[in-house]
Amino acid sequence: EGMNISGHGAVGLITYMRTDSLRLSDDIVAEARAYIHERFGSEYLPEEPRQYKGKSSAQDAHEAIRPTNVSLTPEAVKNDLPADHWKLYKLIWDRFIACQMKPAVYDTVSVDIDAGGHLFRATGRTLKFAGFTALYEESADDVSEENKEASLPQLEEGQPLVQKGVTAEQKFTQPPPRYTEASLIHAMEELNIGRPSTYAPTISTILEREYVVKEGRALKATPLGEIVTDLMKDKFTDIIDVTFTARMEEKLDKIAEGRLEWRNVVGEFYKDFAKDLEQAEIELADVTLKAPDTVSDVVCELCGRNMIVKSGRFGKFLACPNYPECKNTKPLAQVTPGICPRCGGRILERKSKKGNKYYACENLKNCEFITWDKPLEELCPKCGKPLFRRYTREEKKIYCAFEGCGYEREYKPRGRAKLTESGVPELEDEQENAQ
Repeated sequence: EGMNISGHGAVGLITYMRTDSLRLSDDIVAEARAYIHERFGSEYLPEEPRQYKGKSSAQDAHEAIRPTNVSLTPEAVKNDLPADHWKLYKLIWDRFIACQMKPAVYDTVSVDIDAGGHLFRATGRTLKFAGFTALYEESADDVSEENKEASLPQLEEGQPLVQKGVTAEQKFTQPPPRYTEASLIHAMEELNIGRPSTYAPTISTILEREYVVKEGRALKATPLGEIVTDLMKDKFTDIIDVTFTARMEEKLDKIAEGRLEWRNVVGEFYKDFAKDLEQAEIELADVTLKAPDTVSDVVCELCGRNMIVKSGRFGKFLACPNYPECKNTKPLAQVTPGICPRCGGRILERKSKKGNKYYACENLKNCEFITWDKPLEELCPKCGKPLFRRYTREEKKIYCAFEGCGYEREYKPRGRAKLTESGVPELEDEQENAQ
């Protein structure tokens, strides 16, 4: 809809975002190729523009999601956009330019190391030509496990190596990883479930209804989600099938093309669905579905029973299971390793009404200690108390909050390799959410 950009006024920065088309106009591709030639050089530019073929089911009325103007680089608009808008725009802009660059070239390397009569072997790859990775690298969510390879430094035969340490690890077969939002959307794309316009509402719905919860970036099914899923699979086998949506989408496309009559399609679906619905209502007439309560280790001080986790308007809280005789409730908070620098009480992790994390003393009514800074397990080398970490644009430090100590040091987030324009790796700070 447009953002106010200095020197340009209100500008629509990207094309229509509810499309799964991969088509690009000749004009914008020419702009991208000119930019790549100027910034990276001719060695990064393919001889011919790169074209991408979309799926047969793709809605191709609009172009692919791309920047409307290549000259409006992320750096050029950074001061005019809120942080989240800028991150999204940078992702779209970088990926679009990268799609018109040459591929990266790697050498697959196997290294045998002779150390004290023992043979050690390392396999991986070394970068030969940066290609599009000089600008854009796929996130961990976009790269499958089988395609992940360790990066090795440049090594020469006979080069002496220094032992930095020996780590023994025992490996166990791991279960498949849980879906993240990104990998779930990728799976829906693979199975032709939904359209780009439905991916975000699908994920927000299962989160809002608490069918799943987030653990880090992973989506974990709740007891309620498992109960609902089992019920639907038992009573509506035709609908709870990964091919159902794809088949229906195909029929709807044929209706749009005039090859099927919509009344016949809807009638055919509803005839069987009505029977399943009627049968489910009969079988479930006397059944009450309820997810089991999660029992906490917090004891109600009024009646002595262990409190249970409930959900309310502002999220989860602790309630006495002896309701309505006992109406005691408490906010649900996670205990951190921290100690309150004012009264010595425990530091609890809490969430505001907007969902932002903050940390507060368990004796908040009397102590009033609240902070955005995260309590750490690490102890202060001067006074032995737990440290705090501050991570903002202005400050990145680890410090001791106890009066009279004064210990602090610079906080250096773990980095990841990023290629410069010349193809030389440099260290990039790991991005974290700063409150």
